[in-house]
Amino acid sequence: MRGKPVTKRKILPDLKYNDTDIAKFINYIMERGKKTVARKIVYASFDILKEKTKQDPRHVFNKALKQVSPLLEIRGRRVGGANYQIPFQVRGERRFTLGCRWLIDAARARQGKPMAEKLAAEITDASRGEGAAVKKRAEVHRMAEANKAFAHFAR
Repeated sequence: MRGKPVTKRKILPDLKYNDTDIAKFINYIMERGKKTVARKIVYASFDILKEKTKQDPRHVFNKALKQVSPLLEIRGRRVGGANYQIPFQVRGERRFTLGCRWLIDAARARQGKPMAEKLAAEITDASRGEGAAVKKRAEVHRMAEANKAFAHFAR
């Protein structure tokens, strides 16, 4: 390994809820450095969540992330001239990242509404165990289960 390892940056908690997970989620929503736009989208969707579910939006968001975040994923590995899809357990940090990414992608794929409403709808669906992001997780788990026979190739 060349050089020194990169130190992890501390992300400051968001302004409204004082939560680092929400601050990271805002950063994932952000496009082209427009953080205030991303904040407005997330906070507006949290207001919609609070209005519709009559619960704390942070609780609904954490429940949705728990439903969406994968436990297993598959990675390609070349062994003896053949490529195998090998299932691996997902670390906690990557689990959060993938869950956020799948929630945002599923919200962006919805049609005909502002982003805040699409995001709120996807978060509520995910917290109930429905929606495109939960389907993505189930699909990844199904692929990992199907390739369980190649797990012995993992280091």
